[in-house]
Amino acid sequence: MLLQYAVVANFVDFGLYSPVYKVIIHHMNIHMILLSGGSGKRLWPLSNEIRSKQFLRVLGYGSGGHESMLQRVFRQLRAEFSGAHVVVATGAAQREQILSQLGDTVDIVSEPQRRDTFPAIALAMTFLHDCCGSPDDDVVVVLPVDVFAEQHYFTTLGRMCEVVEAGDAELVLMGIAPTFASSRFGYMVPGKPADGYAHIERFVEKPSLELAADLIAGGALWNGGVFAFRLGYLMEIVRSHVGNLSFSDLYETYGTLEKTSFDYAVVEKATSVAMVPYDGMWKDLGTWDALAQEIGPKGIGEQLLSASTEGTVVVNELEIPVVVAGTRNLIVAASPDGILVSDIQSGSELKPLVDTLKHPPRFEQLRWGTRRVLERAHDRMDTVGETRVVELAALQEAPISCAMGTTLIMVCSTGRGSWTIGGDTRQVEPGTTIRVADGASGLLYSEKGLRVVEIVVPNVENV
Repeated sequence: MLLQYAVVANFVDFGLYSPVYKVIIHHMNIHMILLSGGSGKRLWPLSNEIRSKQFLRVLGYGSGGHESMLQRVFRQLRAEFSGAHVVVATGAAQREQILSQLGDTVDIVSEPQRRDTFPAIALAMTFLHDCCGSPDDDVVVVLPVDVFAEQHYFTTLGRMCEVVEAGDAELVLMGIAPTFASSRFGYMVPGKPADGYAHIERFVEKPSLELAADLIAGGALWNGGVFAFRLGYLMEIVRSHVGNLSFSDLYETYGTLEKTSFDYAVVEKATSVAMVPYDGMWKDLGTWDALAQEIGPKGIGEQLLSASTEGTVVVNELEIPVVVAGTRNLIVAASPDGILVSDIQSGSELKPLVDTLKHPPRFEQLRWGTRRVLERAHDRMDTVGETRVVELAALQEAPISCAMGTTLIMVCSTGRGSWTIGGDTRQVEPGTTIRVADGASGLLYSEKGLRVVEIVVPNVENV
């Protein structure tokens, strides 16, 4: 057990978060790699550069509850593959949100910087090989984390694994039955069908609408961006690109890797490639019009709509009400980052507008809770003060830190817990005030949920 802890500790600084392997490092037969990326511009103001669409808790679940795309995909995966090993390949900025929503149920391999899908998958494969000791015969499935599909989609993943295990193809893709002609997707033209799969004759990447219609008429399917293969198959390809590097060495040199997609580096060069078809619901919820259809007319959050309001969906994350009267076909979204009022079909106009905004995000979801900025005070040069609300879930602890030249004042409004600074531990309850200055650090612990207002101000001598 001591050795197992040491193995994990050696890789913490190399983008690895692996609580599962503190208990057991033995390999499993199937590994599910969830690719989590995105910059969060198309669903502003709910999404931003650190809070992509897959983390938004806007999908109905249970009795009046909501879950995120990440939580939904993980739930559907577990229903189909209860014993599979799940790894999330992501950027460092998303790690805290993944831990907040999934806890210690997955491993996380973080890219030190973005280098496209092939380097991200290569890093995850090296993690499986080096850190988990997974043998070459293990089957790996790679899929996007923001899939919105019915359960049969995940059953199809199982059929892909069977084709790989049977040796019918070295690389197996999912082909999605098109519902309309689109130039946004890649297409796969299948050959003669076999037992639930077909070898692929050719790929056509993002054709014109006219060609897309012809391809669909000829039986082509969308490339769903889902891949299955044996670990050893891809490790050979990884070594042909980067040499026989260990996980830690690959992490350290990651920034030198060429930015290239998995389709270009692997799929287009594969000589033994097949596809398994999926004919069911599959949607891209990356625009407000698509997401609004899933949220429905009831919306989310505190709101009041007049009887004359039609086709308008409100998503409100603020603690104040949104009132809408006499509108038609609008999306109204409110968050700490801003307020959007838009025709529900005008999503294409949003990203260029949001690109002009220079404000840093005001809301963060972290493994221990949330942080929300209420106000930023500025002088002519830069931010000189900030007021924010920090909420800790029960039995969680959050770091306390204060930059040099500033003072941090913390006032507890609800809940109970304790704080520790410099070996001194004290109780926290409503009304407790904590004052920290000039680079001091410590921990804040929540017993039953804790809400704290933080005020950061410059020291008098620095003003």
